[in-house]
Amino acid sequence: MDDLVVQVDQLQKSFNSLVAVDHLTFQVNRGEIFGLLGPNGAGKTTTIRILMDIIKPDAGAARVLGNPPGVARERIGYLPEERGLYRGLRVDETLVYLGELKGMSRATARKRATELLARVELSEWTRNKVQELSRGMQQKVQIIASIIHDPDLVILDEPFQGLDPVNVEVVKDLIRDLRAQGKTIALSAHEMSQVEVLCERILLIDHGKAVLYGALSDIKKQFSPNAIEITPPFSFDGWREVERTETHDHKQLIYLTKGTAPREFLKTALERGLAIDQFEMASMPLEQIFVQVVTEGRTTNDG
Repeated sequence: MDDLVVQVDQLQKSFNSLVAVDHLTFQVNRGEIFGLLGPNGAGKTTTIRILMDIIKPDAGAARVLGNPPGVARERIGYLPEERGLYRGLRVDETLVYLGELKGMSRATARKRATELLARVELSEWTRNKVQELSRGMQQKVQIIASIIHDPDLVILDEPFQGLDPVNVEVVKDLIRDLRAQGKTIALSAHEMSQVEVLCERILLIDHGKAVLYGALSDIKKQFSPNAIEITPPFSFDGWREVERTETHDHKQLIYLTKGTAPREFLKTALERGLAIDQFEMASMPLEQIFVQVVTEGRTTNDG
């Protein structure tokens, strides 16, 4: 049981007639990057607020780091969806103050803040007031504030909002560093493409209900089309093994006919003299998988 950092069992929460969390059950394992994913309004933030003991559930149970929500708060780093920085303070003053609130000495908090600001490329902005920073810079400062006290569990609600593509990669690298240090990270996001490269396991929710849950690799395998991706593109007109092809960015996606195994196709292609430079199994993007599952679920329910 020590390996279960978060345990959620049949969690329910409604706001008047709106069901925000509907019999949700999942767990987060120690040392993993877990994705709580879904569109805006799916119930992700409500679930996180229950875990942080900000709101109480109507029914069900939750445990965080082996305790009821709120008990082990000092061991958790939490990035809320809404910002909560002191805009009139300098960046370093803000981080040191927040570090002291979490029980750190001023010297330790300052040292940690300096290291983390350098890590996210904000060293030159240390003495600027928060209000002088761009939205993306403020987001990075807020992320630092959530991990300054070196927590065991890091919960990040929409960590990539306001970030340009370069800084998205900076934050992704920071998250990977935390994982390498043995931290457990739970990410909430609606832009699934941003986090599917990070997460080992995921929970996809829609209208408060779980629609997909488990190891990301297993989910991708389950929904993978019978297709391969090769470089460079070729013409496959008249090939009985090929149903259709698509070409994007000098790569060719080949949908194989039913009963044709990718290995068989590759063997045939090489025997026919095709100089294939790269060959890999095609996989469906997580967002496309989510749309397919939700659409099929709603069609079934309507029927």
